[in-house]
Amino acid sequence: MIDVIVAGGGPTGVMLASELRLHGVHALVLEKEAEPTRIVRALGLHARSVEVMDQRGLLERFLALGQQYPVSGFFAGIVKPAPDRLDTAHPYVLGIAQTTTERLLTEHATEIGVEIRRSCELVGLSQDDHGVTAELADGTQLRSRYLVGCDGGRSTVRTLLGVGFPGEPARVQWLLGEVEVAMPAEELAAVVAEVRKTDLGFGAGPLGDGVYRVVVRADGVAEDRTVPPTLDDLKQQLRAIAGTDFGAHSPRWLSRFGDATRLAERYRTGRVLLAGDAAHIHPPTGGQGLNLAIQDAFNLGWKLAAEVNGWAPAGLLDSYHTERHPVAADVLDTTRALVELGSPEPAPRAVRRLLSELMDFEEVNRHLIEKITAIGVRYDFGAGHDLLGRRLRDIALKRGRLYELMHDGRGLLLDQTGLLSVAGWADRVDHVVDVSEELDVPAVLLRPDGHVAWVGDDQQDLHSGLPRWFGAAVS
Repeated sequence: MIDVIVAGGGPTGVMLASELRLHGVHALVLEKEAEPTRIVRALGLHARSVEVMDQRGLLERFLALGQQYPVSGFFAGIVKPAPDRLDTAHPYVLGIAQTTTERLLTEHATEIGVEIRRSCELVGLSQDDHGVTAELADGTQLRSRYLVGCDGGRSTVRTLLGVGFPGEPARVQWLLGEVEVAMPAEELAAVVAEVRKTDLGFGAGPLGDGVYRVVVRADGVAEDRTVPPTLDDLKQQLRAIAGTDFGAHSPRWLSRFGDATRLAERYRTGRVLLAGDAAHIHPPTGGQGLNLAIQDAFNLGWKLAAEVNGWAPAGLLDSYHTERHPVAADVLDTTRALVELGSPEPAPRAVRRLLSELMDFEEVNRHLIEKITAIGVRYDFGAGHDLLGRRLRDIALKRGRLYELMHDGRGLLLDQTGLLSVAGWADRVDHVVDVSEELDVPAVLLRPDGHVAWVGDDQQDLHSGLPRWFGAAVS
C-alpha cells in the first residue's frame, strides 16, 4: 500500500510530494510524459512563493538561477513606485523560467526520497473506505491510501471523479513561443513599445543569442488547443498586429493559451484531492498561476501527511478546500479583470486610466500588490488578533532568522516569554525561545505552512489552540 499517489510530475506534484516526504510519507509521483516539457508558461515567482522556498531551505538554489525585479508593474502593467515596507523580507519578483523551477523542485524531491515514475499515465481510479486503486495505461494497478490529481487543466483525475469545473470558455487566444529573429534588437524593441501602447497582450522579450519569447493575439480560438500553432501561424499574426514578423525563424517551441477561467466545485472527493491547474485554470496575466499551484501544494502537504500519520484533528484535511478554494476564486477574478484591462478597446482603456489614478494612493497600490504576490492572503481562523490566519513574514531573531527554523515542515511556537510549553505536542511542534524586534506580540504558534494559528502568552489558552491544528496531546 502506497501512502499517497500524486498524479502529475510538474511543479505542483513534486512540491506536494516533497512536503509529504518531509513527514515520512511514502509519495509516488506518476507522470505520463517521458521527459519534462520545454514549454515555458510561467516566468517567475512572486513574493509568497519565494517565501515558501525560503521556509524549506531551497531559496539559495532559486536565487542563483533567477533575477530579482521590482514588484511594480505587475498589476495590468501599470507602473507605480512600490509602497514602503511591504510585509515581506522578499519585496521582489524572482524572474525564473517554469522549466527551471520544475527542475529544481524535482531535484529536491529526488534528494529527499520521493519516487518519480515517468511514462506512467493514469487512466482510471476507484476508491473505497480504505484506499484508492489507480489504473495505469499499461494495465498496471496501484493501491494507495490517498491520491492527489496534480495533472493540469485537462485533469484526468478531475474528470474521472466527475467534479464540476464551471467557468467561462476561452474568448481570446494567444500564440506563444521562442523563436530566433532577424530584425535588429533596437528596431524590434521600438515596434514592441509602439504596439503595447494599445495592446498589452503583445510582447517580444530577448532571451539571448537572438532568441525571443513572443506572445501575440491569435486570430480566433482554436477548436483543439492541444495542437500547437505553426511558425506560419505566428508570423501571420505578428504581421497583422505589429506590421512585421520580425524575421522570425527556427522556433524552439510554439504553443497557445486562452483566457478560459474555471474553478473546480470541490477540491476533495473522499480520498482523492485536486491541486494546481487540476483545480483551477485562468489566463497567465499577472503571473499568478504557477504561484497559486505551488501554494496549494504547500497548504495541502502537511495536512495530508497528518492524516496519513494518524494525528490529524477532525476537519484538518477538509480545511484544504475551505482555505484554498476562496483564494483561487479571488485569483480568477483578478485575472478576469487584468485581461479586460489589457484590452485595446476604448472602454477597458478608460477603466485602466482611472485605475492608474487610483493607484497613486499608496493604500490602493499596496492592496493590489499584496493581492498579486499573495502576501495579503488571510485564512479565516475566526475572531482574534490581526495576525491570526496570516502567514508571518521572515523576521530576524536574536539567534538567526525565523524561516531557518522551518525547514523540516513542523509547527513552531516562537516564544518571546520563555514561559510557555508544547509538552504533549513536541513530536509535531518545535518550541523556540527567542526574541525579535520585529514581533510585537509575546508568542505566536505557526502552522507548518507559516500561517499564524495562535497569538498570546497564556498557557491554558495555548493548550486549547494546539489541538485544532495539531491533534490530541501525547502523554
